[in-house]
Amino acid sequence: MERIGTFVFCPLETLLSHINSPADLKKLTLDELPRLAQELREFIIDIVSTKEGHLGASLGVVELTIALHYVFDTPNDKLIWDVGHQAYGHKILTGRKEIFDTNRQLGGISGFPKRSESVYDDFGTGHSSTAISAILGMAMASKLKGNTDRQHVAVVGDASIASGMAFEGLNHLGVTDVNALIILNDNAIGIDPSVGALKKYLTNVKAGTAKDENIFECLNLNYSGPMDGHDVKTLVGELERLKKVSGPKLLHIITTKGKGLKKAEEEQVVYHAPGKFDKRTGERVKKSNGAEPPKYQDVFGHTLVELAEKNNKIVGITPAMPTGSSLKFMMDKMPDRAFDVGIAEQHAVTLAAGMATQGLIPFCNIYSTFLQRAYDQVIHDVALQKLPVIFCLDRAGLVGQDGPTHHGVFDIAYLRCIPNMMVFAPMNEMELRNIMYTAQLGLDGPIAIRYPRGRGVNLDWRNKFERIEIGTARCLKEGSKLAILSIGHLGNEVEGLIGALDKPEEVGHFDMRFVKPLDKSTLRTIFEKYEQIITLEDGCKMGGFGSAVLEFANEEGFSKPVKIFGVPDRFVEHGTIPETQKLAGMDFDALFSYIQSTLDQCG
Repeated sequence: MERIGTFVFCPLETLLSHINSPADLKKLTLDELPRLAQELREFIIDIVSTKEGHLGASLGVVELTIALHYVFDTPNDKLIWDVGHQAYGHKILTGRKEIFDTNRQLGGISGFPKRSESVYDDFGTGHSSTAISAILGMAMASKLKGNTDRQHVAVVGDASIASGMAFEGLNHLGVTDVNALIILNDNAIGIDPSVGALKKYLTNVKAGTAKDENIFECLNLNYSGPMDGHDVKTLVGELERLKKVSGPKLLHIITTKGKGLKKAEEEQVVYHAPGKFDKRTGERVKKSNGAEPPKYQDVFGHTLVELAEKNNKIVGITPAMPTGSSLKFMMDKMPDRAFDVGIAEQHAVTLAAGMATQGLIPFCNIYSTFLQRAYDQVIHDVALQKLPVIFCLDRAGLVGQDGPTHHGVFDIAYLRCIPNMMVFAPMNEMELRNIMYTAQLGLDGPIAIRYPRGRGVNLDWRNKFERIEIGTARCLKEGSKLAILSIGHLGNEVEGLIGALDKPEEVGHFDMRFVKPLDKSTLRTIFEKYEQIITLEDGCKMGGFGSAVLEFANEEGFSKPVKIFGVPDRFVEHGTIPETQKLAGMDFDALFSYIQSTLDQCG
């Protein structure tokens, strides 16, 4: 073997080249497994360095992945990877090695476990903390069917196991006698460093200073560990032992996220999903030095700090996403007023509600797809009590290569039906700043501000704050025949679209901004003036913004035709954002063709 930089590159004839299934893996000797672990790491690094994806989590569980498929009879034995960021090695060893370079690309394999993709993917996991409940359900089903020999294993990270749902699963698991093994992959980090009292407890366990009985033994689980999660031979031995132990069990292993790539070990937050990087040095590939508009998340983060410096009632809350949401800016400057509560969306929402009752102004920042997990709290604890919590929903709309588990396309529909709730979608960075400014001045109830993943459209975005009148739209362009009503960032694409038409003067454009309350005055003017209305949203068509416009037209007795462009009633697969927009039938070409043909028919 030849050592180059920080890696050892194996000759062409590798162990991994002969492995296309766990059956092939079992042909190796125990002494060959460390070499396979090295090859598997190199394979993951080689592909992800150019194709991008989630890196650190999968590198950290290479030995565990090998040991699990070496010891257990998958797919007969059931194996679930919580979240799924750590499942790349699992996919490579279970028949997807040759197509792994299609990972997260349109038409390629998913970046997460997916039941329809492989018999080895026993449960779809894109959100955290679901694996314990799912594996318990499978184990109980096996028992009911009389299949007492089947093994059931769930791999859960230390950040995920602190979530409420994970504890609900553990609480139930501990009073059963099913054959289930929970493997706690403890690396002290999720996407950002783990937080909370349980994290401190696990730190004490690793240091040997934990007092009294082990918390997992208190939950009636047969506990073993902590042990080195990178010692593949010892892992195999312990898993073989645990196969013979009946009842619910928990194995605590210690791993290093990013193991095997020095930069990924040193910068674990960045290398969770680093983009393209040099596979030999680990250095990330630098993007263009040209000036670019800011990311919406950074506009949120900087604006929140700016507002909080002038208003000491403002607090910030995020469930385990301080870097991804850019609440980290406030956490660094005002650590006593910005809170990472861990993977606990329900708690985050009700915590914000409690703060609001005491006169604080909570900005609760949650990815759109994750707010789904706290729906009851939004209704019962916030909206019902008309508390002025400010929800900032990052990653709203189609998010691209993370796919259907992460597309934030349902928030408009599931929020606008809640009494007392306001829903706003800024078209650009200035609108985001202005609605945040307006919200902290005082609102009579909660508001959800939804904005997309990625960059805005303006280099000069630090405008002087202006108050937005609640429930008002903006007319961006007058027309004579057809009106386009857009919500959010997609409105920026309408200007170019109209300019490409044969008769652009016939098309008007309105940035509606508020999904709720609707600007009914402007809508009346639109329906009275224009022959046809088109609505455009980066959310689901069913129950979304377009539906709200149709409801208004019905109530007011307008019969003008309304065409809704949005996400259809199906889960959109992964791909780039333009590709997913095309899959949803709401890309530039689809919009242009429809509008041009409609104008031609109008004469």
